[in-house]
Amino acid sequence: MTLNASPEYTPEELAKHEYFMREAFAEAKKAESLGEVPIGAVIVLNGEIIARGHNRSIIDHDPTAHAEIVAIREACQVMQNYRLPNTTLYVTLEPCTMCAGSFLHSRITTVVYGAGDSRNGALGTHLNVNDYQAFNHKIEIIPRILETECRILLQDFFRARRQKTTIKSE
Repeated sequence: MTLNASPEYTPEELAKHEYFMREAFAEAKKAESLGEVPIGAVIVLNGEIIARGHNRSIIDHDPTAHAEIVAIREACQVMQNYRLPNTTLYVTLEPCTMCAGSFLHSRITTVVYGAGDSRNGALGTHLNVNDYQAFNHKIEIIPRILETECRILLQDFFRARRQKTTIKSE
């Protein structure tokens, strides 16, 4: 697997981001095995994973059960606080506006994502929550870590889903 990240990061920083993105990728595979859209997330504090999450919207009948929200809920319980300062969230797909809003409210410091999302991405691809001056918290955004792998996982999932739909309609 290769890194597709900005060159301003040191090899050590990129290796760290790649390691945690692989952990988020493993969560995405769990979602896929449940028939969920394969998106996974982990939250890191002081170099340790304190929470994990994967999409659960379908199985939980909950449109807010995105991987990021699931991980945030767990991290808040671990930290016994609704604020998550000094944490980094790794997620395989650029977060939507709902999830980006939760980062602002929970005070997550950094978000690292894999594939960009041209339809719903709220950290720079479609829109950027950091562009809104009214918000009193800004998120450090690190895009495109293991981008190709994360994108292919999603593409393969939706390709297989379309093939199942085509077979059923024949």
